[in-house]
Amino acid sequence: MNLNKDTSKKTAELLLQIKAIKLSIASPYTWASGWKSPIYCDNRITLSYPPVRNFLKEELAKLVEEKHGKPDVIVGVATGAIAIGALVAQDLGVSFAYVRPKPKGHGIKNQIEGHIESGQNVVVIEDLISTGKSSLQAVKVLKEAHVNVKGMVAIFSYGFDVAKENFKSENVELTTLTNYDFLLEQALESNYIDSKELSTLKDWRSNPSNWGN
Repeated sequence: MNLNKDTSKKTAELLLQIKAIKLSIASPYTWASGWKSPIYCDNRITLSYPPVRNFLKEELAKLVEEKHGKPDVIVGVATGAIAIGALVAQDLGVSFAYVRPKPKGHGIKNQIEGHIESGQNVVVIEDLISTGKSSLQAVKVLKEAHVNVKGMVAIFSYGFDVAKENFKSENVELTTLTNYDFLLEQALESNYIDSKELSTLKDWRSNPSNWGN
């Protein structure tokens, strides 16, 4: 996955500016997985800043077309990528749908919300990638609906080895606007972190499941 350096640096810079990326080394965050982490990424906050929101929408739309051509449908992964996915679909002038983590518990019990037809080409949008497990579960649901998943495009990836292995084993191409390496580089350049904090953040990424235990 070859990232555009200028776009990656700009994306990282904007995420840091609006504090979508939060660092807390002394009091680590606890993820849903139970992992202790000195960093927390909340890309939902980008929606509250129109210039950032527009930048991400335009760059994601551009990336979708460059990598996969214009799809029939853009699909967001609930809930974090519903809004940004809809914005990308609007920019591209294509249909939009989203995938729930599990089927709705009432009504017609949809897991895919929106209209998708068998055989259509879709690109999946995510806000961030950690292990990739929930993102790839959405891909599985789409494949079971007999649609052609061209690939996945996301704002940010932590770049974990387990995620790379998961995407490879499922044969899904992942492309992101920026990643953890660009984030650390930008954070150091802008004095958001110092060299000691940089070392800690690199150590965490190399072994996130045991860090802080």
